[in-house]
This record gives sequence, C-alpha cells and structure tokens, in this order.
Amino acid sequence: MKHLLLFFTTFTLAQTPKEAVNQLLDQWHKDAAAANFNGYFAAMDDSSIFIGTDATENWNKQAFQAFAKPYFDRGKAWNFTPLERNIYFSADGTMAWFDELLNTQMKLCRGSGVLHLTPKGWKIKHYVLSMTIPNDTTDAVIKIKAPIEDALITQLSKK
Repeated sequence: MKHLLLFFTTFTLAQTPKEAVNQLLDQWHKDAAAANFNGYFAAMDDSSIFIGTDATENWNKQAFQAFAKPYFDRGKAWNFTPLERNIYFSADGTMAWFDELLNTQMKLCRGSGVLHLTPKGWKIKHYVLSMTIPNDTTDAVIKIKAPIEDALITQLSKK
C-alpha cells in the first residue's frame, strides 16, 4: 500500500513540460511585478539574451541585470500579465519556444523566447519583447519614431 501511495503522490505532483514552462514564465512575470530581482534573474540562463522594445536594447544577462537593477531597487519593475501563450517543444524535449500576448503598462505587447532544459529545470535562453502596433496606425507611429530611428539607422549603417 505504501508503494501505491508513493506512486500516486509522485504522479499527481509531476508536471508536464508544458506546465513547467508555463509555471516558470508566469513566475518570471510575477517576480518582475514584485521586484524580486534574484527570482527574476534566476529564471534566466547565464548566457541568456534579452531584447527590449527599443532598437538599442539587446542585452546579455549581465547587461540586462545592470539596466534592470535600479527598477527592482525602487520596488517596482514592470508588470506583464499573459493574456495568451503558445508553447512548442523540440523532438527531444530539451528545447522549448513560445510566444505570448501580454497586458502591460505599454498596453499590448508580444513576448517570445526560447528555453532549454537544464539539470535544474527550464531556463530562459532568449527573450524578445515587442510592442504591438495596430495596422491602421502604422503610418502615424512611423512619423513619431522616424527622427530617432533615422539617426540610429545612419549610425549603424556606418559600422
């Protein structure tokens, strides 16, 4: 009877890979909202990349930590609430990629990323945050961002 109880307890506590990835991402967003710096960055692989909404925001983990630390230190980072999420897995189950639609202080944003399975569980390897732009407002948005991004395009074209 003890073995049967142990089996059912283990079976009910086990998570599917999809549940584990969902839990990690949900907790990651909650850690940002609660300004839990250590928890937030523990979810990211040491060699992870975070790409933000600004064209200049392409950070490795250490650079992203340096950028984010003042926000976390103030006790208020950012608050992203997933509205929908799609998760996909490699055939061998060691890689996952996802996209999510988020309710944020910037209104709707899209997050997407790649995770890999480590001996300590899933870790975020790459994350991209994008602001959504309704198609019928694209021309107006381009007019707003053109002066800033034209200068950046010129600068980057000279490299």
